[in-house]
Amino acid sequence: MSDNAVRFAPAAESPFAVEVKRDVGRYFQERGLSDKGNLAMWVRGLIMLALIFVPWGLVLAGVLTGWAAFAACIVMGVGVAGVGFCIGHDGQHGSFSERPAVNRFVGLAFDLMGANGYLWRLTHNRIHHTFTNLHGLDEDIVVTPAVRLSPGSPRRAIHRFQHLTCWPLYALATINWLVVKDIGFLFRKKLGPYTPPKFPRGLIPAVILTKLACITWSIVIPILVLQPTVLEFLAGFLAMHFTAGLILGIIFQLAHVVEMTAYPRADANGRLTDSWAEHQMRTTANFSRGNRLLSWYCGGLNFQIEHHLFSSVCSLHYPDIAPIVEACARRHGLPYHDSPHFWPAVASHMRLLKRLGAPGSPVIA
Repeated sequence: MSDNAVRFAPAAESPFAVEVKRDVGRYFQERGLSDKGNLAMWVRGLIMLALIFVPWGLVLAGVLTGWAAFAACIVMGVGVAGVGFCIGHDGQHGSFSERPAVNRFVGLAFDLMGANGYLWRLTHNRIHHTFTNLHGLDEDIVVTPAVRLSPGSPRRAIHRFQHLTCWPLYALATINWLVVKDIGFLFRKKLGPYTPPKFPRGLIPAVILTKLACITWSIVIPILVLQPTVLEFLAGFLAMHFTAGLILGIIFQLAHVVEMTAYPRADANGRLTDSWAEHQMRTTANFSRGNRLLSWYCGGLNFQIEHHLFSSVCSLHYPDIAPIVEACARRHGLPYHDSPHFWPAVASHMRLLKRLGAPGSPVIA
């Protein structure tokens, strides 16, 4: 099986797909702007790195101890998620810089945080961005058997209260990435549409080395320098990872797993009636577009519609092109899913999980 297992309607036959690409391209052309990053990306990225390694250094130096050190670990968790949002994500999409070598370099931020960059590009860039919310193909809606994120997944008794139990599971996201998720991908017989997935030679040693790099700065060095008790180490380590995991889980789930978004199904011949661009409009949602601080911190991922349509465009530009995309969608009668505020979007996610986990909730395969 290949990535042609499901076929979208041709983009040339979609007036929306043609028009939105033209209009957004015209925006950059008329202003003489690059659609990649600029100095602001570097400034934001350095701030996110500082949120990790300044507290890290202060704790190792003994400047921060006790509860202050614990609080520093929480700040580090905010930084870990921020590095993923603001450096690694744009780098892996090739949108951080005009220079491919720079994108490859900053994309290593994912590896530094414990997630393998190659496997992210495969499962996220190629699979999730192509087959968004298509059960059996989109790896992002099958994160754990303990949470039912799609009507195509089997319902189990454990899902009855998943709208409440999902939060501690989301908090485990970065630990799972570090020790389970990527390793599991390497031994999967099917990954998205690929049966079997074919990995480049040398990937396994690369995964191991990058995991060791993350383990070295986050576990080995603190233990060697501080010689903490087991309880002290676990308190700091888990505070950092639970904070990062919860932030990442919330931001990414609000993009596709809310009440507004759809879970389309292909026909018996593997065909969808929508073009790929139209499919993204039905399966993707924005939130808190007017919250400038949130947009800055999460790397524009609250503009998920614009990100999916134009993933090679730097996230700094999403607030500016969003009105263009929205207007084009309205003209063509397509949905533009948008929750104006953060907490209503979280509530919508919880209501959908409650509905998917309720007894009698149908399984639509």
